[in-house]
Order: sequence, then structure tokens, then C-alpha cells
Amino acid sequence: MKYLYVCPADEVEPGASAAVASRLERETGGPVREWPLGSVEFAFDAARDQYASIPILEMLIQRRPEDAAKVLAVTERDLFIPVLTFVFGHAQLGGAAGVISLARLRQEFYGLAPNREIFSERVDKEALHETGHLFGLLHCPERTCAMSLATNVRQIDTKSNAYCPLCAARLRKQLESAP
Repeated sequence: MKYLYVCPADEVEPGASAAVASRLERETGGPVREWPLGSVEFAFDAARDQYASIPILEMLIQRRPEDAAKVLAVTERDLFIPVLTFVFGHAQLGGAAGVISLARLRQEFYGLAPNREIFSERVDKEALHETGHLFGLLHCPERTCAMSLATNVRQIDTKSNAYCPLCAARLRKQLESAP
């Protein structure tokens, strides 16, 4: 049997990764395991003062557990890809590896007081979004769908923490055909 793994980096509090694993287990209907990612310091780009997501994905692919169908890393580090200023997450479309960053999901990043409820909702939405990409889901035009594109935190806040009926059906089909 192959599993979906949630892989917290060293700096991620255990409760955050456990919440992601629990949410994804409910959404996919299958067991989700946790596997410690370790440090992502190797992906630090001093010129940008951020962490490159591509090397993290490459490392996940090389080091993932043998029984892993998909792996989703979770980090507190602020991520980027070369063509964008930042990303909330990054996943291979229909591939094996994805990563989400908690940095810009926190109210504190924007100079606001911490709010655990808002943070938890944003984490759920981003985990669902990147996991959807891992299972082949594209960006959805339905703005409230977890698969809609979000280029700023306000857009994440307007999403629901669920897939629209069409994306949910597509995910079920992917899960049913998965080995």
C-alpha cells in the first residue's frame, strides 16, 4: 500500500503538521503518515532572503519513503520560485512532491496580532490546494474552491476549506484509480 506523507521540517511545531495530516486523511479517505523532513536550510537563497521551493521538491523525491505515493512538506520558511516573488506552496502537477509554507499564512507576517483560527484555516486551504495539484487537479475558476489560484492572503481567506463539487469528483476519481 502506498501512502500520502506529511513531512514537517525541523522548525514546524508538531501540532501544525499533525493538523495537516489529519485534514488530508479526512479529505482523501486514506491513511496519512508523517515523516520528518529535517532541515531545509540547503534551499536558502541569501540574495532573496528566502528559500527556493524547487530544491526542496527535488530532495523530497530523492529521499521519500519507499511506501510513499505522495509527499507534502510543511515548512515555516518563506518560499519562492524564480519567476515569482513568493509562493504559499508548490507542487508537481500529478507528481509525487509538494511543499507548503506557513510563513505568509500567519497574521504576524503582516504585522497583525496572531490569530490561531485564521492561521489554521489558511493552512487547511493551502494543504488541500497543493495536495490537489499532486493528484492532478488544476486551478479552479470557482473562487471559493480550495483549488482556486491565490496570489495573496486575501484570496486564500475568500476560499472555503473544501473542494468545489467538480474538483471533489475529480479528486475522488484520481484516488480510486491510484495504485
